[in-house]
Amino acid sequence: MGKIIFNKNELVMLGYSLERELLKTSSNGSYASTSLCFCNTRKYHGLLIVPQAQIDNEFHVILSSLDETIIQDDCPFHLAIHRYPNEIYSPKGHKYLESYDIKNTGKHVYSVGDICISKELLFSSEEDRLIIKYSVEKCDRSFKMQFSPFLAFRQRHKLSKANDHADTSFNKIVNGASFRPYSNYEPLFIQFSDKKTKYIHNPNWYYNLEYIREAERGYESQEDLLVPGYFEAELKMGECLYVTAAMNKIKPIEIEQTYIKEAEKIEPITTFDSELRRAAKDFLVKRDKKVEVLAGFPWFGRWGRDSFIALPGLCVGLKDMKSFKMAIDTLIIDMRDGLFPNIGSGNDSAYNSVDAPMWFFWALQQYVEYTKESKQVWKEYKDVMVSILDSYRYGKTKNIKMMTNGLIYASEENRALTWMDAVIGDQPVTPRRGMCVEINALWYNAIMFSLELAKESKDEDFISQWEELSENIPQEFKNTFWDKTFGWLADYVDGYHKDFSVRPNMVFATSLKYRCISPKICQLVLDRIYKELLTPFGLRTLSPTHKDYKVVYYGSQKERDEAYHQGTVWPWLLGHFVESYLRVYKECGYEIGERIYEGFADNVNNYGIGGIAEVYDGNPPHNPGGSISQAWSVSELLRIRYMLDKYKELMEGGKA
Repeated sequence: MGKIIFNKNELVMLGYSLERELLKTSSNGSYASTSLCFCNTRKYHGLLIVPQAQIDNEFHVILSSLDETIIQDDCPFHLAIHRYPNEIYSPKGHKYLESYDIKNTGKHVYSVGDICISKELLFSSEEDRLIIKYSVEKCDRSFKMQFSPFLAFRQRHKLSKANDHADTSFNKIVNGASFRPYSNYEPLFIQFSDKKTKYIHNPNWYYNLEYIREAERGYESQEDLLVPGYFEAELKMGECLYVTAAMNKIKPIEIEQTYIKEAEKIEPITTFDSELRRAAKDFLVKRDKKVEVLAGFPWFGRWGRDSFIALPGLCVGLKDMKSFKMAIDTLIIDMRDGLFPNIGSGNDSAYNSVDAPMWFFWALQQYVEYTKESKQVWKEYKDVMVSILDSYRYGKTKNIKMMTNGLIYASEENRALTWMDAVIGDQPVTPRRGMCVEINALWYNAIMFSLELAKESKDEDFISQWEELSENIPQEFKNTFWDKTFGWLADYVDGYHKDFSVRPNMVFATSLKYRCISPKICQLVLDRIYKELLTPFGLRTLSPTHKDYKVVYYGSQKERDEAYHQGTVWPWLLGHFVESYLRVYKECGYEIGERIYEGFADNVNNYGIGGIAEVYDGNPPHNPGGSISQAWSVSELLRIRYMLDKYKELMEGGKA
């Protein structure tokens, strides 16, 4: 598996440590994220990033950083690091870093003269509370530490600027202080386990902190942060000091107790499997008796499509079928006219995804495979399933309709309705108007899965309405998408125009339980994907032989959008590729699946520590990009592991 311990040489080299990012999460959805050396490189970085429901449905950066300073003999040694314009880093506390061990809670060790101190972060699983543990591992005599909170109090997609409206005052609380620069926010409470900790009030603005990743993407990249003062504590050999930051108070005696309780819940990282399981927990958010899937960190919220695709792998990997079902039920609440929100929830929902409802059927199909609860699923979800199928069949939405040949046609002016959804201005980068190959593969699978459940429950009414239609779709699918002169499937068809660009969307026609194409065509499609799209980290979204192929995913947001689905590699597609390859090529497919899985194991800590990136460059060395940990990237690797283990059992039993 990947690296577990990072050494001093790696940590002090900014070209290395700034490229790797940390993520700590709460099951409530709050999180902390920063670089390996605690220098924030994104506007999405911070130590306490939480929802503020009274403002909006977004996450907000409350505490950007907590800068530590060791004071010995009246000499300050700053452990923090910030970047300012012109590549200025100040202070340069990363030079005191000795090691970082990710095995348990994640431990940074600093060494200053004869003082050695460790730092560990975790979140409470029951509330939006960050707790930091400082342990004195070596020192000859007592010393002081100062802690300066850098306050942001802003929505995570925006930046803070110095202003005269911010309230720079504080309120004294037990073992700490609270701050509320803006009245529409909840107050931030910072408390220490040591009652002798003092707070010294000295408000100042720090100007032009620079986030290099935002600059690379062409966004505004500098912000001002309010530092209201600092806390001071005295430490000696063997002592531990706990600091908590949250939007509510805690009894000081409970700070250490909460930390110990939460630390015991963390599964140690001993294998790549355990690292993926830990990452999987990051995405399942449990709040207000609902479960949601966050699509990715540090900037994605809930996406309908991503949720359905990610749920099987996440919940099977964690053996958490209860959350699987609760997440589906949560999404159903916002369903409208047979469509699920692509992004957002409630009044903020955007219904611009033709495939999310089809992935709902696939997710339920996986649930039935794992639980064998087919009759119960039909009983609970029949009405939802029928409403979706009817909506597509009878064109109840303006942009989706079933053609006379039984296939689905979808289009909307200036909108991208499939997962290849990048739009620049008002123009989709990959316009796929018409009948898309994966939509119709999913459509047929949805009908057949529904018929399977209906037959088991002897629902003759549903069977009579849908069985005849289902019988004609495979031939119509083949007539529409297959051309033996090419030897692979068209990506989409609009009237007389058939786009035979080699894209990965045809993999779903080979991977689903119910398929429209013959085993021979499946093999030809897989061979083409293997030849032109397969990389160690996912499938390319466009063949390198195509004139529009983009080599790397890098640059301004416009440049990234242009590359997003034009050659950029997506790991989540590997789940369906491996699933098909196992079925078609048996032991050879198993070997390739293992090779893919182990390839990620060796590279898991090269971008987001412990996570799997959203995308990778199309060309070698396939540098990671996008979000540092993406739900469907993690989930499909967990599903690959499940499929490989299952196939191995069959091989050992002589049944493969």
